[in-house]
Order: sequence, then structure tokens, then C-alpha cells
Amino acid sequence: MHELVIDLIARSGYFGIFLLMVLENVIPPVPSEVIMGIGGLLVDRGDMEFWPLLLIGTTGTVVGNYFWYWLGDKYGYERLEPFVDKWGRWLTVDWEHIAKAQVFFAQRGHWVVFALRFSPFLRTIISLPAGLVHMPKWKFISFTFAGSLIWNAALIGGGAWLGSQLRESQDVLGWIIIGLIVLTIVGYVWRVMTWVPRAERDES
Repeated sequence: MHELVIDLIARSGYFGIFLLMVLENVIPPVPSEVIMGIGGLLVDRGDMEFWPLLLIGTTGTVVGNYFWYWLGDKYGYERLEPFVDKWGRWLTVDWEHIAKAQVFFAQRGHWVVFALRFSPFLRTIISLPAGLVHMPKWKFISFTFAGSLIWNAALIGGGAWLGSQLRESQDVLGWIIIGLIVLTIVGYVWRVMTWVPRAERDES
């Protein structure tokens, strides 16, 4: 199973990595830790090169985050709030999360876009408040690229190191990959199943 996942990513090449990293930031539950970690394994195996993988993967991250920034910048609070209330279950987010992220963004300033690239839970959601307050586009892209570059480099390096340490224990490596994928899917399903619409919460 794990070899199938690795082989599929290897066959898709750098474009596949780019596309997966875009989707990781737009459609849950695609985990960047698995994508770039497997990319690191492929670097260790000699199937990919570190720098092209890092730059292409980071570009995909920026494009995916820009999607949410663009939504916030273009549509604003009035049109986005009903959308999130309606589809929040499948995005595993509700408007209260966005409102809290908005307050956090306002308190910490634009640098929070860079800092939260290292947070597994907030690195994508902060892009929407950045768009809602019309953060300068060049600054958003620059901060997102810089933070994502460091995070992705760490993931690739970690994947390559893990691959080098477990070359003789491929079964262990396989279980790690499968475990990460299963945890991601289970976490997403749990969020979807336990999500309660805001109208129902307000009534209780």
C-alpha cells in the first residue's frame, strides 16, 4: 500500500507535487506533511531533487493559500459568511473560527501570515482574514512563500532523513505513511460528523 502511494507521487513528478500542494490548501483533508515527506523519501532515493521539489511544492502552497486570500479580498464579509455557514461542515471550519482568526490577525499584524505557516491547524485559515482586511497582495505572497519555504524544507529534510534511517525497514516506513494518512482521514471525518451548524448552536 505505502509503495503504491509513493509510486503514484513519483510518477506524477513535480507537477503532481505542485497540484497536490495546491489541493492541500484548498480541499481538506490532503496533508502537506505526507506529500512533502514522501517527496523527501523520493529525494533520498534519487527520484527527485531537493531544490526543484522545494520551490515547486512551495509555489503550490502559495497558489492554494492565495485562493482563500482572493476569496476574502474579493467577496468580503457579507457574501462569505453565508457561504461558510452553509458549507463549513465540509471545510471543517465555521465562521466563529474565521472571526477568531480575524481578531488574532488584527492583534498580531501582517507577520502572523508568516508565523502561522508553521502551524498545522491555522496556516491555511489565516489566508482568509488576510484577504478580508485587504492585506497588500505582494506582502501576503512574500510572507506566505517565505514561511512555506522553511516549513516545506523541514518536511522534505525530515522525509529524506527518515528514508535514510529506515532503508532496511521498509515495513516500518510503510506503516508510518499509512498511519499519517489514516489519522488525517479520521480527523477529517470526525470534524465533519461532529460539526454543528451555527443556527443550532445559537438555539441551545
